Amino acid sequence: MSNAGELVDLYLAAWNEPDEDRRREIVARTYTEEATYVDPLMQGAGHSGITAMIGAAQAQFPGLRFRLASEVEAHHDHTRFSWELAPADGAAVARGTDVGQIVGGRFGTVVGFLDQMPAS
Repeated sequence: MSNAGELVDLYLAAWNEPDEDRRREIVARTYTEEATYVDPLMQGAGHSGITAMIGAAQAQFPGLRFRLASEVEAHHDHTRFSWELAPADGAAVARGTDVGQIVGGRFGTVVGFLDQMPAS
């Protein structure tokens, strides 16, 4: 991966890919084999665990998509960016900020923080 912005684009593509096989391929390009993801609501490890975790999130929020909501900031081997979860061309129902450690051009770890969640 040549830069953090391209890696974040792949990351969001994985979260938005409904087809499990294609999502697994994107996850493999985005995360190392030993990668971990954790936020206050879910966690996943390795390509299979992260692929399944994303599928579970998609099932919980059908019809919504993730989109970048900030500049991608990067220094050394870390990156930070904010995202929104929203219907196509609609207002965000959730927002968060993720921090990732880049290892060999892919994410080795991602820690997510939820800034706003949908009202229940």
